[in-house]
Amino acid sequence: MDTLSQLKSELDSEFQTTKKFIALFPEGKNDYAPHEKSMKMMPLATHLVEVFEWPHTILNTSELDFAKGEYQPTQLSTQEELLNKLEESYQAGKKALENTNEELLYPSWTIKNDGHELASWSKYGAIRHALNQITHHRAQLGVYYRLNNIPLPGSYGPSADQQSF
Repeated sequence: MDTLSQLKSELDSEFQTTKKFIALFPEGKNDYAPHEKSMKMMPLATHLVEVFEWPHTILNTSELDFAKGEYQPTQLSTQEELLNKLEESYQAGKKALENTNEELLYPSWTIKNDGHELASWSKYGAIRHALNQITHHRAQLGVYYRLNNIPLPGSYGPSADQQSF
């Protein structure tokens, strides 16, 4: 099985779909959140576009420890910045997958906080988790859009906003 070609294909597909969502990011709604425990819309969208870079980080490290300051969330404020960060992150993730081999997917990769293990996978599993995170956070963003009457693009087929009955 050619795992890398499948990962690259899925990353590309998720990029194309996410690009449609980010192109609809509304002005003036950066601080919108549907609930007090929910992320605000801009930090959520920023996190979503950053995840496309994760294959690069995963393939070039063995762990990420949040307490060491190895990860600092990007601060964005406009749709244009989101689209640029999405492209930059996607290109980094894609290049990492293009420049690796199947054997480099086997070693473990761990997320920690101050040395405490939060999660651990093979590098393949960590990349799969990242792809799942893209889907998860894009769906969250879709709920935010729906609650703000922003028509949704299709993800894995047409959305209710694209169908004509």
